[in-house]
Amino acid sequence: MVAQDLEYAELYTVDKSVAVDYFVSSMGFAVVAESTADGKDTALLRLGSVQLLVTAGDATQEFLNSHGDGIADIALACDDVGATADAAAAVGARVDNSVPERPVISGFGGPVHTLLPAQPRSEGRLPDGRSWTARSPAPGRPDGHITMLDHVAICVGGGTLDSWADFYEDAFGFVRYSSEHVEAGKTGMDSIVVRSRSDRVTFTLVAPAAATVPGQLDAFLDRNSGPGVQHLAFGVEDIVPAVREARARGVEFLRAPAAYYDMLGDRLGATPAEIATLRSVDVLADRDEWGELLQLFTRSPYERNTLFYEFIERRGARGFGSANIRALFEAVERDRLAAG
Repeated sequence: MVAQDLEYAELYTVDKSVAVDYFVSSMGFAVVAESTADGKDTALLRLGSVQLLVTAGDATQEFLNSHGDGIADIALACDDVGATADAAAAVGARVDNSVPERPVISGFGGPVHTLLPAQPRSEGRLPDGRSWTARSPAPGRPDGHITMLDHVAICVGGGTLDSWADFYEDAFGFVRYSSEHVEAGKTGMDSIVVRSRSDRVTFTLVAPAAATVPGQLDAFLDRNSGPGVQHLAFGVEDIVPAVREARARGVEFLRAPAAYYDMLGDRLGATPAEIATLRSVDVLADRDEWGELLQLFTRSPYERNTLFYEFIERRGARGFGSANIRALFEAVERDRLAAG
């Protein structure tokens, strides 16, 4: 009764064509299938091992009215779907068993988890539960650097972080991997990383820190009308060209302050040439006991300014880098304050 894989993430959006174009033209995803049924008009996008469903239509309106464009479903492939649903129900989750082979678990905020049976991923296999029409990838599609979905960041309310970490342990068999406390000025963030025993699903749970003034996470919870997916982190093979190409195709990334790179040589032992390269694309660098970690956040491309994305390159690193967590948090906070 454990989650083995993240089958797909489903984005509900007010404008499907614009949302699909963002992933296809700017990041290199391909539309491989489409489905229209039950008030949902869906495109299935793939790149590397990542599967994204982009959905519009009448059945999405309640979610969109409450939360704006955002991740509505994080589908999990489980070794025993029925037992996993029972475990989730036992710890207080609402379970929709109207389709017993694909139960839907309601957890934090608006998003749900559709549970699917674990099975080998193949190029021709499409997600269960919809009638798909296969599409040929468009010719001339830009090559994408994205290889995988590294992690999903979920923002929950202050004071609830431990209870949600417990929920994922008890309902889906996840284990706690790490925790962090970060402060920037008078605001702060607490986080707990939970990971499946297969190491193929990672959720970073974040919440406003206690005894700090309202900041970016409080603003997210307000704009999103409660907890939700804050960002999806895409793993890339080589982050520098990935960022340069995505930026050239219209993706907006956050900027790092010059002082960050002034200290990078002493902190990581990076050469002046390496620092200059990272500075030129605003990529952040850190290290843990296993290796190096390079990261950068996008700005949200959506009107409500909630969901955004991350590029992350792991050079052996398994964690998230304490210095990077602080730098990324500060970058988002600066961007929030600059936007007023």
